[in-house]
Amino acid sequence: MLEVGNIAPEFCLPNQDDVEICTRDLKGKWIVLYFYPKDNTPGCTTEACEFTAAEPLFEKLNAVILGVSADSPKKHRNFIEKQSLEITLLSDESTQMMQSYGVWQLKKNYGKEYMGIVRTTFILDPQGKIAALWNNVRVKEHVEKVRERLAELQA
Repeated sequence: MLEVGNIAPEFCLPNQDDVEICTRDLKGKWIVLYFYPKDNTPGCTTEACEFTAAEPLFEKLNAVILGVSADSPKKHRNFIEKQSLEITLLSDESTQMMQSYGVWQLKKNYGKEYMGIVRTTFILDPQGKIAALWNNVRVKEHVEKVRERLAELQA
């Protein structure tokens, strides 16, 4: 698992509009990178809506918000339209990026084991280092905690 202070793995993934978004294009910006299991599920919808509501506050802190799941760009587009989201969602259908960030893990549910996304959030600094991270995120009040930590890091 990655830790605070590590250089974040580079990535290039398509967003909801099939436009490739790469870390190299975001150098000099703070990045809030959050991994979530699935579009249009209750916890994921709450998290995406709260990040959208807080987006102007993150923008004032020179931060871009990127949500990542294994859903396709088309599913992301539908999710964004249905929920009126204003954040960028990246599609990692191969799970390669999620594996490099250590968030693609063995999970258990009702006695069944399967590989899936562990809800995780990273703050990457303008140099591409991990400045903060949250594992096994509980959605309630999470976005506010991320915003507060980002402001602290910049103070």
